[in-house]
Amino acid sequence: MFDRDRWQEIISALKKNKLRTLLTAFGVFWGILMLVIMLGAGKGLENGVYDGMGGFATNSVFIWSQNTTVPYKGFKKGRWYNFNNSDTKVLKEQIPEIESLAPRLQARFWASEGQNNVVRGLKTGAFNVFGDVPEFNKIDPVTILKGRYINPEDVEKRRKIVVIGSRVADLLFEKEENPIGEFIQVRGVYFMVVGVYKSQHNGGWAEWQETTIEMPLTTLQQVYNFGDQVGWFSITSRSDVSVSLVEEKAKVILKKRHSVAPEDNEAIGSENVEKQFLKISKLFLGIKALIWIVSIGTLLAGVIGVSNIMLIIVKERTKEIGIQRALGATPFNIISQIISESVFLTSIAGYIGLLVGVGVVELINFALKKTQEAGSNVMFTRPEVDFSVAMTALIILIVCGAIAGFIPAKRAINVKPIEALRYE
Repeated sequence: MFDRDRWQEIISALKKNKLRTLLTAFGVFWGILMLVIMLGAGKGLENGVYDGMGGFATNSVFIWSQNTTVPYKGFKKGRWYNFNNSDTKVLKEQIPEIESLAPRLQARFWASEGQNNVVRGLKTGAFNVFGDVPEFNKIDPVTILKGRYINPEDVEKRRKIVVIGSRVADLLFEKEENPIGEFIQVRGVYFMVVGVYKSQHNGGWAEWQETTIEMPLTTLQQVYNFGDQVGWFSITSRSDVSVSLVEEKAKVILKKRHSVAPEDNEAIGSENVEKQFLKISKLFLGIKALIWIVSIGTLLAGVIGVSNIMLIIVKERTKEIGIQRALGATPFNIISQIISESVFLTSIAGYIGLLVGVGVVELINFALKKTQEAGSNVMFTRPEVDFSVAMTALIILIVCGAIAGFIPAKRAINVKPIEALRYE
């Protein structure tokens, strides 16, 4: 393997036709380069999508009421109804698979109405206002920049406090001001600011979340005359249970409590995040599979090129091989020499392709970091290639190179020494 004369022969053989060797090696180089870059790009896209979700619970479901579409128990179809606080208690008691349950309510004076609903001194703004409970921060968590989030005592005592998004704070307060302990007026009622938060999402989702105001659910219900109304339920399941089971059980209970026909599937709306997350995971799995298929096809083209050049080299050296056989060289010596040339060519080309590919991915990563530092939101971030995957690809390439060299080698030893010596 480490015979100096053999390696001199290998290098000499490859140098005889430099252009042919270079073009053949380029096929292998390009294949491994494309594999590394595409794997890095796929991972960057995956990281961007998952980062955009922040700490959002992927085992969650959201359930809300809708108009009925089936008459039931004397009620006509098209009836509207609302969930309420007692539903929250019943769901907790009757569905042990629930991990977190967060009833939520949005105020009727939405920011989309185009009217300013929040005032502080001479500053006004139009923001979405929600009534929440502490559990909601476990389902769609935010990062608290100052102060605290809503706690159980706030809900129990119906305290007039709010937690505001960072953009709300920027619009209503001066840069050097501390919002904590200050008061803002929400639709004519004063509330004390106890916390400022930043979204863990990216893009438009983050911008929307940071322009919202959250107060205790019970406070919103009482102050703005919502009674015990609940807009929707945000639910997560235990880690050992699918949230789809919880969703099914919750719908059965809620239909029974609000006199909705069991077969009326339109009367309760829902969004199962777990199902959507699985779809996204399968999508990225498909992207990875496609990348490997395309890249392996490119690599195989390169390996076939190596095999072809080795066939040409063997043909050119037929007489030389005949002399080696006549002088006592065994078939193993001939095969190992030709395979060594093939493996050497594919290894060098593949390793250079791997290094260049990693370099390109790192350059893209560096450029993206600069873009993010400048304040731009991107859905493509941290492209990277798993080292074990890259090395596995290189090892597969070397094995393929050995196989590519075996075919010409087999042909070489099948030629009888006397015929090889006569070959011109």
